[in-house]
Amino acid sequence: MAVNLPGTHGDAGAAPSGAVGAGDGTRGARVAQGAHDAHGAPEGPAAPVGGRAEARRARRAAEGRRTRKARRQRPWWIEIPAMAAVGLVVALLIKTCLFQVFTIPSGSMENTLRIGDRVGVNKLAPLTGWEPEPGQPVVFKDPGDWLPPQPTGGNPIGNALGSALGFVGLVPPKDDNYLVKRVIATGGQTVQCSGTTLTVDGAKVDEPYLHPGDDSCAGLDFGPVTVPRGYVWVEGDHRSDSADSRYHQRGPGGGAVPVENVVGPVSAVVWPLNHLDWFGWVGR
Repeated sequence: MAVNLPGTHGDAGAAPSGAVGAGDGTRGARVAQGAHDAHGAPEGPAAPVGGRAEARRARRAAEGRRTRKARRQRPWWIEIPAMAAVGLVVALLIKTCLFQVFTIPSGSMENTLRIGDRVGVNKLAPLTGWEPEPGQPVVFKDPGDWLPPQPTGGNPIGNALGSALGFVGLVPPKDDNYLVKRVIATGGQTVQCSGTTLTVDGAKVDEPYLHPGDDSCAGLDFGPVTVPRGYVWVEGDHRSDSADSRYHQRGPGGGAVPVENVVGPVSAVVWPLNHLDWFGWVGR
């Protein structure tokens, strides 16, 4: 005969409850122990948060210290020539492609430009398609006997140094003949001056830039002159003190200057400080 022992039903009920408890405990244990792979094996300890970034920063800091140390170890007789060479290369690039400085030697452009002024000429403009237009002051190479021969002699070392600095654009060139005038007319236009009136293609030219006391003709009537294609007609603002196109009509181009001789427009007066002026990118 079967006998129901006391507590049998309680034990049976406890077992499932215990199983559920065990299952919960197992899941909790797995969470506590870390990640496992697909087969249940642990993947290993996780990398410290920010550890790789800190290592990279440490490496960069060490490399920076080594670089600074290497720089400190360079002797001055290497550092100074290297810096000078870099400076000369930069100056040459600026002079070749951007701006070149010229000194005004005469009063032919007063009072716009004065004797001793240093002007910055925009050499980038011709490289970007610019062409001279009436009203623009420009620097150009002597088209033929406009200037007397430049004096020679002096200290050979000083002359060589001046030529070298002029070549890279640190000082104005001395051994080349350059002039500065204002463009009055361009190729195909007809220019004429009579009495006190200057005309281009029959239209009177207003010249507010003229030196005080001067008029457009300054006592020298000429024309009509048709400017050849590829040339410009130039005159000084100090009309009575400027040996310009008007005085070279028997020379090459009939007094006009080849556009290929034009270095670029005068953009600014850069020295002296009390005469700084800006004429614009193309010298208007």
